[in-house]
Amino acid sequence: MSSSDGGGLMSSAGLVRYFDAEDRNAIRIDPKTVVAFGAMSGILILMLNAL
Repeated sequence: MSSSDGGGLMSSAGLVRYFDAEDRNAIRIDPKTVVAFGAMSGILILMLNAL
C-alpha cells in the first residue's frame, strides 16, 4: 500500500518538469487571442445558421 502512494508523486513531478521547460521554437499565443478567436468563430457560426 505504501509503494503505490509514492508512485503518483514521482510521476507527476516529471510532468511538472516537462511543462515548465521553455522552448524557444514553440508558438506563443496570448490566451486573450484564443478566447477572442473562439468567440468570433461562435458568432460567425450562429450568423451562418440564421441564414
